[in-house]
Amino acid sequence: MPRMLAVSDEVRAEIGDDEADRLLAGAHAPDTYDCTSCRTPGDSSQEATSTVLFVGDETAVLAFAHARCIPSQVVPVSEEQLLGAVRSISQAQGSAPAAAGLPGSGIGAGVGADLEAADQAEQSAPPAAGQPAVLGITCGLVLCGDTGHAALVVEPTGPVGRPGNVTGEDEFLSLLTDHHFQEVSNVDKAPDSPLPGWSVLMAMGKLHAILQPSATGGSSAWWQAHQPLQVTDAWRLAAGRQASVTMYAVPAGTIGRQPREDLLRLALDRAAAKGLLVGAILPLAGT
Repeated sequence: MPRMLAVSDEVRAEIGDDEADRLLAGAHAPDTYDCTSCRTPGDSSQEATSTVLFVGDETAVLAFAHARCIPSQVVPVSEEQLLGAVRSISQAQGSAPAAAGLPGSGIGAGVGADLEAADQAEQSAPPAAGQPAVLGITCGLVLCGDTGHAALVVEPTGPVGRPGNVTGEDEFLSLLTDHHFQEVSNVDKAPDSPLPGWSVLMAMGKLHAILQPSATGGSSAWWQAHQPLQVTDAWRLAAGRQASVTMYAVPAGTIGRQPREDLLRLALDRAAAKGLLVGAILPLAGT
């Protein structure tokens, strides 16, 4: 049965006309899938679907996404990141979507809104009792010395504990330092060299995910955007120049909503002075 698939010219050039035609005819396309962008179910026989080709050094993997979430495109990634993403996508295909989170933390992955104006993600309301916290993402340029760095600030909506912790103690920062994030005492000084295995996935100028090392090798999604998030040109250009993004993290209630980048910086400085800020340099994957 023919599928409602979009195969862009660049995807067709990579996979060849014959394979593209077979996909459009329904020979190699699944009826149902989990969208590689928003992770919710899709049906290629009932709704417009994009083909997304992830290309590594030696491997290429074709995934599927709602056309409303992401257009058909080729996304270049490193071989290691691709193999991790393949594992994550393969586990998701044909199953109920699962939120990604810190290893062993049980935290859900989410964001409130697209990154607009000062690149501020809407913070969700605090979770109800017994419900997992949600990660809020703020995007902005942060000056370290004389250089503006593309930065992501991650703040959960509530306490994050280790598995089995029923005390309500917030262990979000210690979970991250377990994974080699560094305590930041001075925002003017950027964290040290890039964190191995972690990266920020961009495609077509939009933020898609933060990837972490997988326990079984490769990478998996630590945070996944429900929909690809638009960032400003200045943020994207800074990330591209440095081929990296600085990720900061704070406990719930530390930063909150900041309408301007200067106010965001002041909030980061206050968090650092209180010992409530950790950070790391994450390599940039995609453009």
